[in-house]
Order: sequence, then structure tokens, then C-alpha cells
Amino acid sequence: MTPAIEASKQESRTSAAADDATAKPLRSPLAWLPVTGRWQSLVEWFVVGFAIYVLITAVSGIGAGFKMAAGDRAGELFQFAENPFVGLVIGILATVLTQSSSTTTSITVGMVAGGLPIGIAIPILLGANIGTTVTSTLVSLGMAGDKQVFRRAFGAASVHDMYNLLSVLIFLPLELMFGILEKSSGWLADQTSGSDGGPVAAVFSAIGAGVSAFTAPGVELLRWIVSPLPEVWGGIVLILLGVVLILAVINFIGKMLKVLLVGRAERVFHTAIGRGPMSGILSGTLITVMVQSSSTTTSLAVPLVGSGKFSVKQIFPFTVGANIGTTLTALIAAFAFSGIEGQAALQAAYVHVLYNLFCAIVIFGIPFLRPIPVAAAQWLARIGAEHKLFVVAWVLGVFLVIPGLLLLVTMLL
Repeated sequence: MTPAIEASKQESRTSAAADDATAKPLRSPLAWLPVTGRWQSLVEWFVVGFAIYVLITAVSGIGAGFKMAAGDRAGELFQFAENPFVGLVIGILATVLTQSSSTTTSITVGMVAGGLPIGIAIPILLGANIGTTVTSTLVSLGMAGDKQVFRRAFGAASVHDMYNLLSVLIFLPLELMFGILEKSSGWLADQTSGSDGGPVAAVFSAIGAGVSAFTAPGVELLRWIVSPLPEVWGGIVLILLGVVLILAVINFIGKMLKVLLVGRAERVFHTAIGRGPMSGILSGTLITVMVQSSSTTTSLAVPLVGSGKFSVKQIFPFTVGANIGTTLTALIAAFAFSGIEGQAALQAAYVHVLYNLFCAIVIFGIPFLRPIPVAAAQWLARIGAEHKLFVVAWVLGVFLVIPGLLLLVTMLL
């Protein structure tokens, strides 16, 4: 390593340490409790654990509500979404509106357990990956005052957009032609659930049964709340309750884990970035697992690239890792179910995991594909730095207007 490169890295680390020293400390949502020190940390971790329990209960409630509302007609109910492009748009819009791909995937897992066909769920899960990129783009807009800083920041945000758009352009046609995700996730779900999958299936089935039994009282409470209503309306209200709980609890978990782990996450970030694609992917995965929010992970990168500490090319593998790390939430949600429902939920969760793994392997494994997201993001950033209205048009067009129009046209035809 040349002295110039080493000096540059040392300067980045020094600058990062200075930023950390002057950054405003995060305030815990539980700061009002009359405990401090170690006891406060223990209480906060206990509350995080309870929040995960509520998340799993809410996902299970959505599955139960979907079965109540749709009965055996789940496929008919979502017949309008049999067009894969409609499913893709639903995933994009749902994630943009909730600002959380974890919310979209958790809801989808619950609905698959309740009878939603996996073929309809797959495009929704792919769309969730695109929708989640809007957060980092919005973060970059906060640096629009300085043209050069904004160009770098918007490039860092846009590389996530371009990677996810390229991933869908590759894998959606492959899925429609060969069913790669449906078949591979189905096989994996068979191996890890039921009575014929050996010791791994036995472990997964035991976990699912244990979690289902543990969350059963919460689900029954939700059922009791809607019990005065007719079954169909009760199911609809139960789904809405589950969605509200998921939105609230994922947001709460994200805030709590930021307080508990974001300092460690930033140290991992500064240590690993710039050491090669594999290091970047692994650090992005690890940090997202720690803070349970790919939006938080990628948003950490935007100001650092904007300030010139890292380049768009260096940050690119990190955003890919963020996509992989966020799939943990869907896997956790899948353990809300057991038996046949559990197998269906696991398959939906595996779709999200395998899709993001396959995308990383293909795009980083094929030399001519790897530079495309970076080059496209830098091109977009150059235009955006010169014409700020173009950035507004890009955000509204890609994430809201075009998906909304496609959905409207498809439903009217």
C-alpha cells in the first residue's frame, strides 16, 4: 500500500473520530425511565426482546386475519396482482409509503402463511428492495447546498437505486421464465420444515412450534378484539391491526438498536469500507443485522461519501450487504407459524434471502455487470448536481408516479 493511500485512510479515520466526538448522542426512547447504567441497558435489551415478540405476534395476526377474510379464496382476492409487474409495483409503493422494506416483507410473509400464492408474493418482495432505496436518496437532498458535496452524496444514494433496478431487470425475467426463486425457496423450505427434512427440519420445526406456542396468547387476544365483528370484517380489521403493530414495532426496534449498537456499527463501517468488495458486503450485512434497518445502514454512508471520505465505488458493496442483512426480519417473522403455514412462511422468507444472495453473486461475479450501478449512479449524480429539479423528478417519478400510474392502468384494463 502506498504512503499516499495510507495517509488518506488515516485522515479518514481521524476525521471520522472527530465527527463521532462532536455528533449529538442518540436519545433512547426509554430515557424517561428512572434507571441508569447497566440496569438501563438490561431494561432496553429486554424491551427489544419484547418488541420482537410483538412483531412475530403481529405477523401471525396478519396470517390469521388473511385466512378469516379470504378463506380459501386468497388467490381470487389477489387475482389483480397475478400480473408480476403489478406485484412489483405493490412492493415498491408499500415500501415507499412505510419507509421500511422489513415491514413490507413481514406483512407479505404473514399473508403467504394465510394463503397468498407464493407466485404473487415474489414480485412484491422484489419490489420491496427497490422501494427501500428512497430513504438514502432523501438523506442526500439535505446536502443540496454544495454542488460537489451533493454530487457525491446523491451518487452514493443512487448506487443503491441502480443496483436494485439492475437486479430486478435480471431476475424478474428469469423468474418468469424459469421460476428460479420459487423452486429454490420451495426446496429450501422442504429441507428445513416438516418431518422429512432430517435434523435441520426438526430444529426449524421445533423453533416454529415453540415460537407459535409462545405467541399464541397474543394472537388470541387480537382475535378476541375483533370477535364481535362478522368474520370477513373481523379478518380485515385483524390485518390492519397487525400492519399498525408491525409499523410501530419495527420503527421502535430500529430506534432502540440505533441507541444500543450504532456506535459499534459505525466502527465496523470505518474498519471495513475500502478493503475490497467482500469486506464491504460483509460489513453492510453485519451492520444491517445489528440495527435492523437497511435504510439506516445506507443512510450512514451518504454523508461520508458526500464529505469525500469514501467514494461511490467503495460504498457500493456496503449497500449490497445492507440488502442481504435486512432479510433477517422476514426470517424472524416466518417463525410465527408452524406446520404447513410455517413452511409457506419460510418459503416466502427464503425468497427474499435467496434473491439478495443471487443478485450479489451474479452482479459481482460477472465482470461487465459490476461497474454498471456505479457508472449509472455517477452519471445520474452529475445531472442531479447541475439540475436539482431533475432529482425531485427522479424521486417522485421512480418511486411514486410511474409505479402508481402502472398500477392504475393495469387495474383499469
